[in-house]
Amino acid sequence: MLRVVDPHIHLWNRQTHRYPWMETAGGNFMGPCDAILKTHEVRHFLDDAQGVDVLKVVHVEAAHDPAAPLEETRWLQSLADAPGSRGLPQGIVAYADLASPDVDALLAAHAAHRNVRGIRQILNVHVDPYYDYVGRHFMHEPQWRRGFALLARHRLSFDLQIYPTQMPAAVELAREHSGTTIVLNHTGMFVDRTKVSGWRAWREGLRALAACPNVHVKISGLGMFDHAWTIDSLRPYVLEAIDAFGVERAMFASNFPVDHHYSTYLALWSAYAQIVAGATQAERDALFRTNAERVYRI
Repeated sequence: MLRVVDPHIHLWNRQTHRYPWMETAGGNFMGPCDAILKTHEVRHFLDDAQGVDVLKVVHVEAAHDPAAPLEETRWLQSLADAPGSRGLPQGIVAYADLASPDVDALLAAHAAHRNVRGIRQILNVHVDPYYDYVGRHFMHEPQWRRGFALLARHRLSFDLQIYPTQMPAAVELAREHSGTTIVLNHTGMFVDRTKVSGWRAWREGLRALAACPNVHVKISGLGMFDHAWTIDSLRPYVLEAIDAFGVERAMFASNFPVDHHYSTYLALWSAYAQIVAGATQAERDALFRTNAERVYRI
């Protein structure tokens, strides 16, 4: 049985919490969302994960109500502390608007929860509204960058979710804050796949980010742009990311339950295993477990 540390999952409960994106879900590039909008707590995740020995997980903020970011963190910590939870999630990546004038206090409040390890604020901007998430180039805003600079004070990493066209700005950010650990989400979200320029932006962007020693990559979310994926269709993206970052700074992740749209949990992790079947045992250990444990300190 595959033994994994999964550094990118989501949990939610619509009965007790508000997730604005769920109120208008459907019709986006990820496909119909109805099947995953039901309650998804630890027990549901473990049901999904049958056939895989999940040792630890990292929960990444699930676009909870941005007006109440601490509410999600408190809830997740309570889940981790609950009897029978197996300690899941061992790591929490919380939400904060780094452009907010009072973000320092929020970061301190997040960091006071023992399982919080980092922050994610989705930054995806695209010229096509169909793919655009936030409509603002946060990385270009001085106030946001001042907020980013505060992460190191609170020993928090940053989960970086961007498109390839935003990678040059992210390289500048990573160089400016070399003491802050940055984890590139979802293999760099290679969206413009039908264009030669899109391929170039992704491949060159990966390598430019990989040249920054404080940047790591999560190989995940590939199904969002390849709904009917096969092992052969995933292979080039997986190997390209590992080639750019090396096995020392790459980690596999599931993005469940979002990627449940496109496969079962077991099928996804089995695909990863088949793609890197020729790697050494130490390399596989790093990709499937130890890198995630080290980067997220779990």
